Amino acid sequence: MSTERTEQIPSGRPRHHALAPPAWLLKGLRPSPAPIPWAAAARAGVAMATPLAVGFALNEPEYGALVSMGALSGVIGDTADAYRMRILNIAVPQLFGAVGVALGTLVFGHGWLAVGALTLIALVSGMISSIGTVASVSGLLLLLNAVIGAGLPLPRPWWTAPLLLTAGGLFVLLLTLLGWPLRGRQPERVAVADTYRSLADALEAAGGPEYDERRRRVTHALNHAYDLVLGRRARVHGRSPALVRMLAQLNVVIPLVEAAPAVHLRGTPLPPEIPAAVRDLAQAVEGGRTERPVLDLPAPHTPAERALDAALRHAAAIVHLPDPDLHNVDDRLGRPASLTVRARRAVRDMMLSRASWRYGLRLALCIGLAQCLVSLVPVERSYWVALTVTFVLKPDFGSVFSRAVLRALGTAAGLVMAAAVLSEVPRGWWDVPVMVVLAALIPAFSVKGYAFQTAAITPVILLLSDLLNHQGFDLIRPRLLDSLIGCAITLLFGYLLWPESWRTRIGDRLADTVDDAARYVERAFGGQPDTEAGQRAARTARLQARRRIYRDMSGVRNEFQRALTEPPPTGARAAAWWPLVVAVERIVDATTAARVRVNHGAEPPGAEEVATVITDLRALAEGVRNADNPSQLRPSAPPSGDADSVLAPVRQELAAARAIASPGH
Repeated sequence: MSTERTEQIPSGRPRHHALAPPAWLLKGLRPSPAPIPWAAAARAGVAMATPLAVGFALNEPEYGALVSMGALSGVIGDTADAYRMRILNIAVPQLFGAVGVALGTLVFGHGWLAVGALTLIALVSGMISSIGTVASVSGLLLLLNAVIGAGLPLPRPWWTAPLLLTAGGLFVLLLTLLGWPLRGRQPERVAVADTYRSLADALEAAGGPEYDERRRRVTHALNHAYDLVLGRRARVHGRSPALVRMLAQLNVVIPLVEAAPAVHLRGTPLPPEIPAAVRDLAQAVEGGRTERPVLDLPAPHTPAERALDAALRHAAAIVHLPDPDLHNVDDRLGRPASLTVRARRAVRDMMLSRASWRYGLRLALCIGLAQCLVSLVPVERSYWVALTVTFVLKPDFGSVFSRAVLRALGTAAGLVMAAAVLSEVPRGWWDVPVMVVLAALIPAFSVKGYAFQTAAITPVILLLSDLLNHQGFDLIRPRLLDSLIGCAITLLFGYLLWPESWRTRIGDRLADTVDDAARYVERAFGGQPDTEAGQRAARTARLQARRRIYRDMSGVRNEFQRALTEPPPTGARAAAWWPLVVAVERIVDATTAARVRVNHGAEPPGAEEVATVITDLRALAEGVRNADNPSQLRPSAPPSGDADSVLAPVRQELAAARAIASPGH
């Protein structure tokens, strides 16, 4: 195996003409190839246009606009696959949104009291957002609706606006749940089947240059499937045969995933019958087939081939099993705790997390400055400044720097559509068909990228604002000005002057992953228990460690890709460390392959060789943690060892990692 394999760095720096737009901007403006969610688009059109029609029919267009605004929040938050998760993703944020608009309404027109209240809400919102996906959307709606309540004269009494906004979100939830009786477990079943399909693609690419990228897709698909299936089991009391069967089908894919790196290291493609057999399993999972499988596979010869053959035959038997043993299926990652226990842990972790406080203070600073600015300087439609800050400064939405630029461009594009609507379409019943079209564009454009989502949301919000304020075309110029002011505040105080922006912590995260790789090697080749129960426990611990490290590496890769879109020095530092990210992934792959080979007849490595690899990995982790860039590392000499050892590929990948730190690399 060559130690000179490299992966192209997806850097945000331009590689062509100096006057050409930077790569990160071109990437943000290039639509994603994701398919358009037609069902979501139709649901959004109905959910947001129906309240307007009811409002006009009752001669209360302002009430209809507020219900549609609440429906907009539900449309944006409806991103989950499983129906139970969709309930959480829509209903829980609506509760926080209702609290936010109520607090904002209570401080409307109170000057500096409103500034202080919104700053405090921003702190809480930012800290909540660090907990997870549902909490992130909840924190977003808490702050957004508080800003709207404090900046717009909403209907009185104070509980009217929260009630109407919540009704809009619940209407979206009702439309979403109409398909539950027909597609109850379909999302989970499709996720498990997609795991098999992505694995078939990886096996098809084994031995070739496309394997690494396809293996990462397997990791993503497996993470997603486990999140859906185990998340559902956490809310189902007792044993559900359908869920147990899906979990069993998911568990048996793990030996196949483990065998994939071993067959990839052979350097030759697999016979086409093997990927085809895995794709047939995917169809069986999705279709619920239970007939006895007929496998026509080539005879295995090497330990890696024997591992893949045994795993594939076992998976075929389990996938087609109609009634799995309800008491003999383990949750390989551990069954999730109850919702109340996880909520308590999340709140505790949030209060003790430095990252949570950092983001909360960062958001509070920018919101406070935005509100101070519009309180001291007369700015039309001033609440849009704080709204822009909130959207741009979401940490789990991507790079702050690139999002600020893309939001400005997306807003400008959205204003073109809004100008046409506000100038040419008469107010009244014509707003209903227009809203059907504009609302349907939100899910369709959201999957294409952030700039496209902004361009779709902007005319919808302006149309709803016009129904509340009756300013017509005069809304266009203030909306653009407020967005530019919000982007400027975020870039200046939330990015350029924020110390964390110039002291990247991505090296620390990478060092932790290298330490995890050392622990994984230790679990894979440490002393094996003598008893059968001990060996079974050791295998479970090894599987959990492998799943955790692959999940963590996926997070590290995402964090690095986000950092690559930042301007220097953050982007330059991320680009310098990127080859080591790839090297660590390959070290873990090589370790998995070595363990599989040992399990199927290969000679296990000696204790001294294992200790040397572990020591070398920990030394590399310490070096990464203390260095600002790879050139500051002091690589040791490559370890010597038997070229025929199962750990030889691991040592070769370690040599590649050292080469990254060598002068002149």
